[in-house]
Amino acid sequence: MTVTRGSLISLRDLTAAQLTELVETAVRVAGDPAAVPPSLTGAVVATLFERTSTRTRTAFSVAALRLGAQVLSYGPESLQTNTGESAEDTARILGLMLDGVVIRSTRTVAELARMRDAGNLPLINAMAREEHPTQAVCDLATLRRHLGPLDGIRVLYVGEGNNTSSALAYALARIPGAELTLYTPPGYGLDATTLAAADKDAVPGARVRQTHERDELPDAADCVYTTRWQTTGTVKEDPLWRQTFRPFHIDEDFLNRWPQAVFLHDLPAHRGEEVSAAVLESPRSLVWQQARMKLDSATAVLQTCWGS
Repeated sequence: MTVTRGSLISLRDLTAAQLTELVETAVRVAGDPAAVPPSLTGAVVATLFERTSTRTRTAFSVAALRLGAQVLSYGPESLQTNTGESAEDTARILGLMLDGVVIRSTRTVAELARMRDAGNLPLINAMAREEHPTQAVCDLATLRRHLGPLDGIRVLYVGEGNNTSSALAYALARIPGAELTLYTPPGYGLDATTLAAADKDAVPGARVRQTHERDELPDAADCVYTTRWQTTGTVKEDPLWRQTFRPFHIDEDFLNRWPQAVFLHDLPAHRGEEVSAAVLESPRSLVWQQARMKLDSATAVLQTCWGS
C-alpha cells in the first residue's frame, strides 16, 4: 500500500482500491481474528489522545497489542505541547523513539501532516478537526459485512456536518455508484470546500449531495446514519442550537420512511436527542456491531500501514 510514509492522515490520500483493501481486510478480521498475523512484533507505538475516546482508543490499543506491539498511552496532559513546545518539535522527538503514533486531536489534517514530516513519524489520524478517516473505514466495513458489496449503496446521513460526515463523504465518493445524502441543519452543514473535494475525487457514478430540507430527502436508502449533536472538541455559539437540531431527531416514524434501511451511529449516543432509544436498540440497528468493528478496522489499518 502506498500511503505516505506508512501514515493514514486523510482518506483523500487513498485510491479507491486502497480504501477497498482496508475495508476488505477489516471484514476478514471480523470473520476470523486470527487471519492477521502478529506483524507488529517488536514495535513500540503510542496512542496520543488529546481528546476523550472510548471506542477508538480502546480499539487501536487492543489491535496493536494483538499484533504484537508494545503500546504507550499519552493523554492531553502528558506531553510538553501542554507547556508550549511546538507539535513539530514534539513529533521530532517521538519519531526518534517510536515506530508510530495514533493521534486524536482537534488539530487540522494539515497540522498532522506537518507532524508526520517533521518527525519522520508514521502517523494514523484517529480524529482530527475536519476528518475522522478511521471511523469511515469502520463504517464501510460494517456495511460491507452486513449488506454485501458496497457498489451502488445509498446512505442518508442526518445531523451535523462534522469530521465523521466529511470522512464518510470522502469514503463513499470512492465507491462506484454510491449515493450519500447529507441532511444537515442550516448553518451546521459540511462546508463547500469539503463537498467540492468529495465531488472532485468521486469515482464514476458516485454522488455526494447536501440538503437542509426534509422534502428533498431521497426516496430510497440502504442506511440511515447519525452522530451526536455535540461533536467532540467543539462548542456551539448559539445558545438555542438545540432548537435548530430538534427536527433532525431520528425516531421510528422517521426511520420507517426507509423500511429496508439499517441504522448506524458512531457513538456515544444521547437517547432522546439525535436518536430515540427505540431506534438505537431496534433490530435494524447495527450500532453495537459497528462499535465492535472499530477493533477490526483498527487492526486492518495498523496491519496495512505498519505491518511487516
